[in-house]
Amino acid sequence: MSAVIAITNQKGGVGKTTTACALLAGLQQMGRRVLGVDLDPQGSLGFCLGLDIDNCATVYDVMKGSRPVREVIVPSECGDILPSNILLSAAELEFNRPGREFLLKNALSELQDEYDFIIVDTPPALNVLTVNAYVVADGLVIPMAPEILSLLGVAQIRETIDTVRRCYNSRLKVLGILLNKYNQRFTLNREVLDMAGQIAEQLDTKVFEAKIRTSVSVAEAPAHGESVLTYAPSSKPAGDFRLLLDEVIRALAPPVR
Repeated sequence: MSAVIAITNQKGGVGKTTTACALLAGLQQMGRRVLGVDLDPQGSLGFCLGLDIDNCATVYDVMKGSRPVREVIVPSECGDILPSNILLSAAELEFNRPGREFLLKNALSELQDEYDFIIVDTPPALNVLTVNAYVVADGLVIPMAPEILSLLGVAQIRETIDTVRRCYNSRLKVLGILLNKYNQRFTLNREVLDMAGQIAEQLDTKVFEAKIRTSVSVAEAPAHGESVLTYAPSSKPAGDFRLLLDEVIRALAPPVR
């Protein structure tokens, strides 16, 4: 059975896609079978990994039932990808029939034995696509930038998580809050870390010990169609993401009784 991890924050620009790419690359380097699912109509996950997202079938075709999922999956340097593009922006209006919250779960159900991990990159919104990600996920990773507006986005996720747990997916677990673009020398970064800890308590989770430091390599990697782990494996962010990966795997493990 695949472990499904959704990368989520309704605030944009917090490093969701960078985190998804890094987890895919790190897991593949560990010899795990991985699938990345892009639920963002901007198509950033596929684009950042070098795919031609404007000229391929996408997760939109799968969710509306016009293409089987195996026909749409595309290989990349960081594992298989179920890509997205701007057509997915019609989801909120088009996917309006009963059971629309389970479209992704149903589509991925036949792949459960083919991958060890499925990483879902979500849009910067709390909409039907985000709910689909939460319904299929075992765990959530919530990236945030060390800024107040990013912190607000994290706080607003709680109601959606509670609703999904109550109505659709009781096993959903918040694995942790991840601080991206972190620099401990800045006072605001340290203050946001303290506030993130308070929100983590409300979500019954933690702030990951791994903090992703800033580096030009993080910005350069997508231009080369790579994750920072493959583009600059010796960089500080690559090392930070490897530490994060260890924490995520431990957080997914069931408690010892």
